Amino acid sequence: MTVTIGRRKFLVALGAAAAAWPLAARGQAKLPMIGYLGAGTRDATREVLRAFHRGLSETGYIEGSNLTVEYRWAEDHLDRLPALASDLVRRQASVIVALQSTASVLAARASTKSIPIIFEIGTDPVEAGLVTSLNRPGGNITGIFNLFAAVAAKRLELLHELVPSASLLAYLVNPTNPVFAEAELRELQVAARLLGLHLLILNVKDQGEIEAAFTNLAHEGAGGLVVGGDLLFTNNASQLIALANRYAVPTSYGRRDFVVSGGLMSYGTDFADMYRQAGIYTGRILKGEKPADLPVQQVSKMQLVINMKTAKALGLQIPDRLFALADEVIE
Repeated sequence: MTVTIGRRKFLVALGAAAAAWPLAARGQAKLPMIGYLGAGTRDATREVLRAFHRGLSETGYIEGSNLTVEYRWAEDHLDRLPALASDLVRRQASVIVALQSTASVLAARASTKSIPIIFEIGTDPVEAGLVTSLNRPGGNITGIFNLFAAVAAKRLELLHELVPSASLLAYLVNPTNPVFAEAELRELQVAARLLGLHLLILNVKDQGEIEAAFTNLAHEGAGGLVVGGDLLFTNNASQLIALANRYAVPTSYGRRDFVVSGGLMSYGTDFADMYRQAGIYTGRILKGEKPADLPVQQVSKMQLVINMKTAKALGLQIPDRLFALADEVIE
C-alpha cells in the first residue's frame, strides 16, 4: 500500500513538472534580435529610429517586449563599419538594418550572405551590386531606394533657376563614401554640362573640414552650393546652415528638415515614411518572409520646399515658376 501511494505521488509530481516545462521553455525563449548598423551617432538618428520603430510596431514588434535591438554606431567614421557589422553577425542577429548610409549597407552586405539585411539607400542598389533587380532582389538583402543621387541633377537645376547669373556652382561631397559620392557626382556633372555651368567640387571628409570648404567656396566665387546627401552633412546640418547663411551663398539641400531649420531650399522625398517602411519590411522578415521575395521599394514622390525668410535675408527674388512648383513655402 505504501509503495502504491508513493508511486502515485511520484507520477502526479512528474505530470505536474512535465506540464510546467513548456511554460518554462516559453519564458526562456530567445527573442528575435535586430542588429542596427548606424554610420552616424544615436543622437543624430533619433527621428530615424522613431519612424523605424513605428513601422516595426505596425507589424506587431516592440523593442523590449517581443524584440531586442543591438545598436552599433560608427560616429561618422566609416572605416569602423566593417568591424561593427561583423560583430552583429557574431551575435547572430535575426536581421541587420542599415539605413541612411551606402557605406553601412555595403559593410553589412560584405559581412554576411545568410542573415537578412534591410537597407535604405540613395544610390541604385542594382548598380551597386546589392541586388539582382528591384522587383526580384535575390539573395539576403532588400529595402528602400530613395533616388537621392538620381535627383541631384534636379537640385542643381532648381538652384540654377534661382541664381541664373551664377556660372560657377559648388558641390559639397564626402569622398570617404565613394559609391554614393561617385553616383551623385556623375548626375551633377551631366546636369552642369547641359546647363552650361562649371562645377566646383568641395571634398569634406569630416566635420572639421566643413568650414574650410566654405572658405574655398568664397575664394573661388561660387554663386551657389548643392549639399551632397552623405550622412556626414545630415549630422552637421546646423553648422552647414549657419555657414551658408554667414557666407550668403544660396544652398540647395536634399532634405526638408534643413529648410525647416533655416536652409534656403530642398528637393527630396519624405524620409520619415521611408524609415517607417523599412521598419515594416523588417517586421515582415521577422515573421518569416524572405528578402529575395520582397521587391526593393522605389520612392517616386519628391517635394520642393523653400524658406522665404532665408531667401529674403539673402536678397533673393524667388521666380514665379519656382513658387508654382513648390510643395511647401516656409514663411
